[in-house]
Amino acid sequence: MLNKTILIGRLTKDPELRYTPTGVAVTNFTLAIDRNFKNAQGERDTDFIPCVVYRQLAEFVANYLAKGKMAAVDGRIQVRSYSAQDGSKRWVTEVIGENVHLLSPKDSGGQVEDVPGGNQSFGHEVNLDDDIPF
Repeated sequence: MLNKTILIGRLTKDPELRYTPTGVAVTNFTLAIDRNFKNAQGERDTDFIPCVVYRQLAEFVANYLAKGKMAAVDGRIQVRSYSAQDGSKRWVTEVIGENVHLLSPKDSGGQVEDVPGGNQSFGHEVNLDDDIPF
């Protein structure tokens, strides 16, 4: 079985870093991702995907990403439930990030920001200039 997702989008607000009672860093953020097609009104709808990262990656995201920055997240989808304050059971679907890449340029010169430990590879490089064989 496979549970793998790769997302590219912009952060909707600054990441929120917190620590568990045992000292594990946890950062929550949401990516806004435009759909590839237009709706009946001729506009592109946007999906808002909640993401969570842990440990050193959580601290990296909190230190280097901010509202409006473009990022790529490589991870897995998780569905979990919890009991709300009113006693009802709530369900949450979120992406647990395993790698995060900062994609926003550092300045208007187009140079990508050099982030220590932040440019982890997805596994192989994809050449977008190659012809698609179908």
